[in-house]
Amino acid sequence: MTGLLLTLNAGSSSIKFAVYEPALEPREILCGEVESLGGAARLTVEKGGETSSRDLGCASHGQAVAAIIEQLEQSIGVTDVAGVGHRVAHGGLSFTEPTRLTGENVEQLRALESLAPLHQPHNLRAIDAAREVFPDALQLACFDTAFHRGHPWVNDAFALPRKYYDQGIRRYGFHGLSYDYVTGALRSLAPAIADGRVVIAHLGNGASMCAIREGDSVASTMGFSALDGLPMGTRCGQLDPGVVLYLLEHEGLTPAELTELLYKESGLKGLSGWTNDMRVLEASEAPAARQALDYFVFRIRRELGAMCAVLGGIDALVFCGGIGENAAGIRARVCRGMEWIGVTIDADANDANATRISRGPTEVLVVPTDEERVIARHLSEAVSAAK
Repeated sequence: MTGLLLTLNAGSSSIKFAVYEPALEPREILCGEVESLGGAARLTVEKGGETSSRDLGCASHGQAVAAIIEQLEQSIGVTDVAGVGHRVAHGGLSFTEPTRLTGENVEQLRALESLAPLHQPHNLRAIDAAREVFPDALQLACFDTAFHRGHPWVNDAFALPRKYYDQGIRRYGFHGLSYDYVTGALRSLAPAIADGRVVIAHLGNGASMCAIREGDSVASTMGFSALDGLPMGTRCGQLDPGVVLYLLEHEGLTPAELTELLYKESGLKGLSGWTNDMRVLEASEAPAARQALDYFVFRIRRELGAMCAVLGGIDALVFCGGIGENAAGIRARVCRGMEWIGVTIDADANDANATRISRGPTEVLVVPTDEERVIARHLSEAVSAAK
């Protein structure tokens, strides 16, 4: 089988992948994931409704890509990959649309690693591995920040001296590939609201919310980095910058220690004192677990109100991401008492993880996101244009 499209979505401890046949709407042949990289890594593949998995040991990102390629050769006899599409967390000011990768622009992306330290280095490791394995394939980067680059200036700037804005210190927003997929899906699922005022809550180990008007992002809870806004699995979310100054001056933390604290030891893990696993927290009776969830829900509700103010009202609220798609209890708590914006939950539909879970004037939807498909669409177009 030749001329296939491969997508790689590399995170800090996992790589999701999928293989498609190129078309205007690419057809998925198989998909899978390598989890727990750096520890007891495990490769899982789904093809034709059947799932298989195997242990990889203590695998690096490069070794994981090699294992994925080996698996593809066994599963579909792949001999020729026409293109490889990569999720890249941060595109900075320069990368505002899917971009064909070259040695030069890969180095430009490497310079942005400090802005997304949990993701960018691993995105680039997957790119390096794929360029080595498929030297003749078109390599395309799709950016999580690109979806938000049309923000109004007031939603783009910080109240710092103007020179910093000109240098690129501004609100970029993230999870753009997810928001891109969901806004497209709304055109078939709920065409009456697709061009309206929509708030999308991407809730997972990384979490953010986005205000959408007529299909375009106008505000995001995330900012310069992927730390801002909602509390996440291990990231702090919104934080008074005075806290950072205090930790530097009075606790003596180094920049490296601050990075570790804010990115890896905070959020649900920090608040609960032991875990960022939503399933474990919801099942726990520990007071700290309850408080962690209370704070998570409170911040979502607070940001929902802010997004409604930005939009001047709301026509639909959409949940996506691992928590948004599966945690019915969190969705119910977020929406409780939100009748003032037209949100009322149908408890049975919510418990069943139905697509429509509302019975009020404002639509509330659960839409499984598919970042890999967004990458595949852009990649198919790029490969076709290059022929």
